Amino acid sequence: MTTRNDSGFGNFQQEARMDEYRQSNRVLWNNWAQIHAESKLYDLEGFKAGTLSLKPIELEELGDVAGKSLLHLQCHFGKETLSWARLGAQVTGVDFSDRAIELARSLSEELGIPASFVLSDIYELPNALSGQFDIVFTSYGVLGWLPDMKRWGEVVAHFLKPGGTFYMVEFHPFAYVFDNTEDGQGLKVSYPYASKEPLKFETHGSYAAPDADFHFVEYGWNHSMSDILNALISAGLRLEFLHEFHYAVHCNMFKAMEATEDGWDRLKNPIEREAIPLMFSVRAVK
Repeated sequence: MTTRNDSGFGNFQQEARMDEYRQSNRVLWNNWAQIHAESKLYDLEGFKAGTLSLKPIELEELGDVAGKSLLHLQCHFGKETLSWARLGAQVTGVDFSDRAIELARSLSEELGIPASFVLSDIYELPNALSGQFDIVFTSYGVLGWLPDMKRWGEVVAHFLKPGGTFYMVEFHPFAYVFDNTEDGQGLKVSYPYASKEPLKFETHGSYAAPDADFHFVEYGWNHSMSDILNALISAGLRLEFLHEFHYAVHCNMFKAMEATEDGWDRLKNPIEREAIPLMFSVRAVK
């Protein structure tokens, strides 16, 4: 009796599953793009009137972008990308949702803000876009949709000029181990700190519009802080800082949170508020 070597078939199966997860998430984000464009949270009319959608953290920590080329990874429908353009950057936004890119291009044309938008999965981007940039930027809820941090770090480094800056502000990986308690008044440990296999969730509405009449599934991966930072270091980037924050942008992250006067959302429970980091930022140089 002979035994067949299944390693190649196993890799094929894994790639097929990853493609299934990616395609499912693309359908999710295509629907979310339209929902978000009409949502109060994204306030598209306010943006059209001239407001910036960037937060104080990235404005302060990334600094002056005037005259610099900036690549925005996972840009959704381009509000932040176009905000950097309003501040003088020469911008290129990338997203894998064709509906989001369509909206981004339409918004750029309507407002007369020069920008380039590329439809591509992050991992396939080196085949879809040429050139290098002064800045690579990404923010708020991006890493959990990516299964491979090492490859992500390589893509970041690929598009940075020597001496160029990578900047990211993102939800803290430690916060992703929690979910709401049954009464919604606190948090409970529910998920692994890091996951190689995707976590599957039933989605109702979206983080920007919880009451939207949309039901689907999403697939995501939790990545440890070490996996994130080591992906950048192994790709040849030098870390300049890591900052952690006990507050978050408003995005309905947990039910047990409240808006505070300074414009951020914080956990209601005073013990949890001081114990659990909710966001972090990283700046690194190639």
